[in-house]
Amino acid sequence: MSAETFRIGFLPLVDAALPILAHELGFAAREGVQIELVRDMTWATVRDRLLYGHTDAAHMIAPLAIATALGRDRPAVPMAVPFVLGLNGNAVTFSTQLAKDVGLGDTLGDPATIGAALQRVAAARKIAGKPLRFGVVHRYSSHNYMLRYWLAGVGIRPDLHIDIVVTSPPFAADALAAGEVDGICVGEPWNSIAVERGVGHIALATAQIWRRGVEKVLALRDAVVDERRDAVEALLRALHAAAAHFVEPGTAEESADILARPEYLNASRDAVLRAITDRIRLTPGGEAIHYPDFMFQHREAANFPWRSQAAWLYSQMLRWDAAPYSSADAATAAAVFRPDIYRAALAGSGAPLPGASSKLEGGIDTPLGAGSVQGRLLLGSDRFFDGRAFDPDDIQGYLADLP
Repeated sequence: MSAETFRIGFLPLVDAALPILAHELGFAAREGVQIELVRDMTWATVRDRLLYGHTDAAHMIAPLAIATALGRDRPAVPMAVPFVLGLNGNAVTFSTQLAKDVGLGDTLGDPATIGAALQRVAAARKIAGKPLRFGVVHRYSSHNYMLRYWLAGVGIRPDLHIDIVVTSPPFAADALAAGEVDGICVGEPWNSIAVERGVGHIALATAQIWRRGVEKVLALRDAVVDERRDAVEALLRALHAAAAHFVEPGTAEESADILARPEYLNASRDAVLRAITDRIRLTPGGEAIHYPDFMFQHREAANFPWRSQAAWLYSQMLRWDAAPYSSADAATAAAVFRPDIYRAALAGSGAPLPGASSKLEGGIDTPLGAGSVQGRLLLGSDRFFDGRAFDPDDIQGYLADLP
């Protein structure tokens, strides 16, 4: 029997690791799946290739899959996210000048403290007629929502006190170097590359803003899932095996060697290795610091598509698009995440399978046992930096309480 082929679009980011490793290390072949990887430079192109059938699946920023299903900026296309490729893994990087103006140190500081200093600089720049400008990777990206959530939480109003523009991840360091932006929120290795080039200073890891925040996902058109359900489930098993391998002690160097190749990230092997091993070099020439779970794959059912995470992203879409709440849209957004497919694919595998499909986001401070239909599940802290929690059943109440 010939292997089922999936063309998968991706951007050169460390969190594209799972489809790359599933292909390179034979996990896909073991499941009777062949992966062809299609490298792009912008999220808009990754989305368009997927929608027009040039690819079968994509490594995608989670909010973009939801925006596509809701018809934001283009006609709606039903989408499915049956697998999360990673949590967190992004950072907020200031230009070296802004880092000096804010007084950043050589460690990762407190988000509220850095925010207070940034607020003073932003106010002065606004008065001078040269407002601060930050780059994010797409309007519908977790980077945009994480950055805005933090800024608003420390008293800085995005779009009023500070400008936010779009810059592609591979060009983010160039935008800093050219002075086009004063800061970026982007995935690795592009923060580290800005630091290595001497044009950036990492201020925060996004894991400090929302611990265990959903980041990249495997996205497919609903029609592909319907037509190829068995093959999709085989692909998920391959990705899950790649995720288990990725977090195994002793595999990081091999993974970094593969990911750094020109056809994948085309980046410094050392920068890739640091990201994989939760080490961050904040300043040019500085020592790398260890920040546990900077990137998060596999453990604690990290690959499970919680519908409550999709609902939080929808809440931020409403907040920053100034759009009215719609119960129908809320249901559509949550339904993009497909825990049913994840459970079906991994039934009988021994992988922990949560019994619920939603949870209170931001409600776990210390490790907590969770109900599962298979395996033992322990969930770690998923706190937001401001201590708020998100109830997916009360989106309107949550939005009304935000600054």
